[in-house]
Amino acid sequence: MKNIYKAHPWHGVDPGKEAPEIVTAFIEIVPTDTVKYEIDKESGYLKIDRPQKFSNVVPSLYGFIPKTYCGNNIAALASQHTGRKIEKGDGDPLDICVFTERTITHGDILLQAIPIGGVRLVDKGEADDKIIAVLKDDSVYQWNDMDSFPPDLLKRMIHYFLTYKNLPGERSTCEVGGTYNKKSAHEVIRAAFSDYSQSFQ
Repeated sequence: MKNIYKAHPWHGVDPGKEAPEIVTAFIEIVPTDTVKYEIDKESGYLKIDRPQKFSNVVPSLYGFIPKTYCGNNIAALASQHTGRKIEKGDGDPLDICVFTERTITHGDILLQAIPIGGVRLVDKGEADDKIIAVLKDDSVYQWNDMDSFPPDLLKRMIHYFLTYKNLPGERSTCEVGGTYNKKSAHEVIRAAFSDYSQSFQ
């Protein structure tokens, strides 16, 4: 019976036997989307969160790693590395940005991604990390760690997350607490797996 119904992308999809080195990612939005889609936590279907207000465009495929959760362990890592007290994670699955030179035209798909680093984002005082990854077997984007990731592309991604929720003149609710390399990305992913196990299993 378990194969009759669509698996919930957050709770019913395996993140992969090779995680955190290679992870399964569920993609919600792509750079051409003019509205922001996100998973409906109850049903598992994509829903429209809001229209994209301005011309800023997500610079990669964007989604999350199944069976992860940003809770106390993610908050503890953010506190440790930012030097400030962060009480909790944002209560969502761990976000992932997947770069590929191929044009993928829609979300609601699964893919295999190789994490190479991340951004330690804090949104309204909550830990909201963004894992940076490349599509497995991509023929062009073969970065192995953040030291080979293009700096201007990183700036573009950070700018998107600092501004995509705001109206003109509003102050951003997000802060960047630093970036990190592949080793630290693996640590963050493991922490998110632990948070998920403690919260849902």
